[in-house]
Amino acid sequence: MTKQVQQLDRVIIRFAGDSGDGMQLTGDRFTAETAEFGNDLSTLPNFPAEIRAPAGTLPGVSSFQLHFADHDILTPGDAPNVLVAMNPAALKANLGDLPKGADIIVNTDEFTKRNLAKVGYAASPLDDDSLAEWRVHAVPLTSLTVGALDGFDMSKKDAERAKNMFALGLLSWLYHRPTEATIQFLETKFAKKPVIAKANIAAFQAGWNYGETTESFSVSYEVKPAKLESGVYRNISGNQALAYGLVAASVQSGLPLFLGSYPITPASDILHELSRHKNFGVRTFQAEDEIAGVGAALGASFGGALGVTTTSGPGVVLKGETVGLAVTTELPLILVDVQRAGPSTGMPTKTEQADLLMAMFGRNGESPVPIVAAATPSDCFHAAIEAARIAVTYRTPVILLSDGYLANGSEPWRIPEVSALPVITPGFAAAPNDDDGETFHPFKRDPRTLARPWAVPGTAGLEHRIGGIEKADVTGNISYDPNNHDTMVRLRQSKIDGIDVPDLEVDDPDGDARVLVLGWGSTYGPIAAAARRVRRAGGKVAQAHLRHLNPLPKNTGEVLKSYDKVLLPEINLGQLALLLRARFLVDVISYNRVRGLPFKAEELAGVIQDVIDSE
Repeated sequence: MTKQVQQLDRVIIRFAGDSGDGMQLTGDRFTAETAEFGNDLSTLPNFPAEIRAPAGTLPGVSSFQLHFADHDILTPGDAPNVLVAMNPAALKANLGDLPKGADIIVNTDEFTKRNLAKVGYAASPLDDDSLAEWRVHAVPLTSLTVGALDGFDMSKKDAERAKNMFALGLLSWLYHRPTEATIQFLETKFAKKPVIAKANIAAFQAGWNYGETTESFSVSYEVKPAKLESGVYRNISGNQALAYGLVAASVQSGLPLFLGSYPITPASDILHELSRHKNFGVRTFQAEDEIAGVGAALGASFGGALGVTTTSGPGVVLKGETVGLAVTTELPLILVDVQRAGPSTGMPTKTEQADLLMAMFGRNGESPVPIVAAATPSDCFHAAIEAARIAVTYRTPVILLSDGYLANGSEPWRIPEVSALPVITPGFAAAPNDDDGETFHPFKRDPRTLARPWAVPGTAGLEHRIGGIEKADVTGNISYDPNNHDTMVRLRQSKIDGIDVPDLEVDDPDGDARVLVLGWGSTYGPIAAAARRVRRAGGKVAQAHLRHLNPLPKNTGEVLKSYDKVLLPEINLGQLALLLRARFLVDVISYNRVRGLPFKAEELAGVIQDVIDSE
């Protein structure tokens, strides 16, 4: 049977099922196949916080969305063109996101009376016209998988577990994805369980063959490789990129990397990744709690290492006292905050941008800290290096903000040349010359950076006091003098204010836009995609994105006042807007959503157009 092949420029696929159905693995493998093929891509994993929510229920639905194209894309997509629903809960949880005419591939074996009742279906939606707006492909994925594995030495239940690989094979056929890497992956993953490896490979190949031979799919699709800037690429998640950036900063500074961390969603993968790189001299310490993690990291910095601690919002709260200690001792330290939806435990597997004010002010006393925010998953690499540059050069703790969307999402990353990475110079203090009567002054500052000397303990002649009690300017002696305290507070603030950061760049193609859309962190992709849509429709809009949130680029005020209106979308209730209004007296227009999800480009495009129309 000859089947039609249709060319597409982009596709958005969402795999959805029970948290035990392997949707994250399925999405990861389809993403790897797509990256190998050469498409540009962006992903959005979405999973429940519970380790194992009740099977077949709405709270237990896990999904993975992938947007891939033959051109440059910026987001995981607003709405899927294809939904793979492994059970009724997956269908019901995701149906509202599907545009009319989208394809739905449903696993009919799971549409039992019991499973339908769990999610409130009185009858199967496959048996009436409630799904008439969409193109439904009813496929008995479970029974087809079990049939394909007939003859394998395994139970029916074990055979059913491979249904995600059958689905992956079907979708790989449907979109002409390369399959060799997936087969190799399965052989490696289950190398110690050869029967399981062979069964998963057989299920994967059976899914491919089903697509090739069934009459349910008369059309397959091709999406040509994207024309990306020349170079070597790999698919990378934000947490992976951040870990690699920290390793690169260690190499570029010549400092051993020490990570003191306590596992917490969604930051734990950084600890897992760094633990694999002992060949670069990386030391990872899984501490008993958040306070121990940051304490160990600060101790490593005192000892002359690049000290790092990773966490999410609740952990930042616990680490606050030690960060304040790093402020007053003026030691380099990197605190990575992979933000999640709060408050308290909140929604730990969902994203948010609500830790900015805590990063700015979440310590006692006047304790300023530089803040760097990554914009995309691959940008986490460069943001980590920048955080290290600032920490080491200016002898200060730095807070690096990522979030759940960036951490778990992935995109193609153009691997940079090592020679193009910045060199970070620690500039350790040298012992004074006793013959000349010199004395080591632990708080005598570099006139350019206002950084104090970094004295490695154990170095003869560099003995000095350390600790949280206020020290005297220059000498470092303990001091309760009011004027000295005022001096030290102002010096620490001046040091942060004087950090050298690049100017804020504005994307204003024609130079005559009157509306500026400003963003920070993970809003970059949706804002840029929305700006593209508005421009294609004839609207004029400028876009700028802040990586440095403290200190802000020196031209920030000038940029804000150059436009009649400034729109600021944030996944919080207006935290950066509050800071900008207070500092620059510019009445920025806030647009805020806190749903645990990234913005949709279509949504922001409508907001931008409304602001333009109100001019």
